[in-house]
Amino acid sequence: MSEKPTKIVKPRPISGYPEWLPEERIVELGWIDEIRAVFESYGFASIETPSVEEVDVLTAKGGDADKEIYTIKRLHEDPDAKSEARVALHYDMTVPLARYVAQHYGDLVYPFKRYQIQKAWRGERPQEGRFREFLQCDIDVIDNDNLSIEFDAEMPAIAYEIFQRLNIGNVTININNRKILQGFYSGLGLENVTQVIRVVDKMDKIGPDGVAKLLSNELGLDDAMVGKCLSLAEIKTSDSGFVDKVTALGVKNETLDEGLRELEFVMNALSHIPPGVVFADLSIARGFDYYTGTVYESKLADYPDFPSICSGGRYDNLVSSYMNKSLPGVGFSIGLTRIFVKLLKEGKLDIGAKSPTTVLVAQLPETKRELAASVAQQLRSRGINTEMYHEQAKLKNQMRYAERKGIAFVWFPPSEEGAMHEVKNMATGEQSSADLLSWKP
Repeated sequence: MSEKPTKIVKPRPISGYPEWLPEERIVELGWIDEIRAVFESYGFASIETPSVEEVDVLTAKGGDADKEIYTIKRLHEDPDAKSEARVALHYDMTVPLARYVAQHYGDLVYPFKRYQIQKAWRGERPQEGRFREFLQCDIDVIDNDNLSIEFDAEMPAIAYEIFQRLNIGNVTININNRKILQGFYSGLGLENVTQVIRVVDKMDKIGPDGVAKLLSNELGLDDAMVGKCLSLAEIKTSDSGFVDKVTALGVKNETLDEGLRELEFVMNALSHIPPGVVFADLSIARGFDYYTGTVYESKLADYPDFPSICSGGRYDNLVSSYMNKSLPGVGFSIGLTRIFVKLLKEGKLDIGAKSPTTVLVAQLPETKRELAASVAQQLRSRGINTEMYHEQAKLKNQMRYAERKGIAFVWFPPSEEGAMHEVKNMATGEQSSADLLSWKP
């Protein structure tokens, strides 16, 4: 008597949760390796925090974070368990980092230079450049009491080097300083400075006219004040020329002067980067209130309407919600998934083989399996990715397998030990004898 067939569930993608074919995943892993190499070349150490944090930890810094959080509960929970979830998936790496530093404060060496390459989860509507599950590459420097401005200048240099190594096309790195905005608006006599900063931060989305309307209608600024705010936001230079442009607006304020000096230092320190990449852009605000100094926002220059691919900035106190210590920091986050999906969609990625295998060792009827297995193992021991065909089959089937997977070489062991080995280059079709101990792909 035959068993009743299992119910078939039709597979379908889940919106906002991208996944890759093997050949695409190979490229993504290559990107991760390149990013890690650059981070570590500057002395940053890797940490990994759990995918979940306490809900209280994730919501400690306030704002709208609770609207994006996925909580974790068992499907069949104990009836006596509390109804509210205790843990949730982290939505960025900043909150886990803050908790990590507070928890391990006495074990870390300062300035603490760390990077994290991990997935994050946000409960927002999926759209171009926005996902519910995505891979972030974060880097931060944290110190006790004071953090050198040198790190503010180092961050864009690191980002630029990564963009170059990933070969993702033209990129612009826009830099501002929140002290410039804070000091300028305070110098104008505005009381609702934070709200003004949040409105101006929408410049790239709604344009100058949209910002002007919000400043006038929602915040009650008169035409003269709106004009001053827009004049500041329209300043964009590729060098330290922004200082004279801001000074010409006639606003006096100590915080403004401090911000101008800091941004001037950062721009001068980045003068080695080719023209057309780094800009002092005084419309950049980064709407998060915890940013207190330098702020960054990078974009794909060929897709100006696409969201930022790398952003971050300086903050005064990372761990204020977790311990009574002053720990300033600066860092940025690269949205690897955001960039990857966009360039994949545009056909800009160099997608290659479907497998990391370099050599396929053929199994022919006249070849002993033990010899083929020994050849494969010796090649692996020399660092050459090698697989052995899984059965003695027709040669055309084995060659077709190698071709479909993009395997570069097929190795033919001799029919008896001591005879000559042969290797076929699948790209050129050339087949030649090879020495097992010295052959290189």
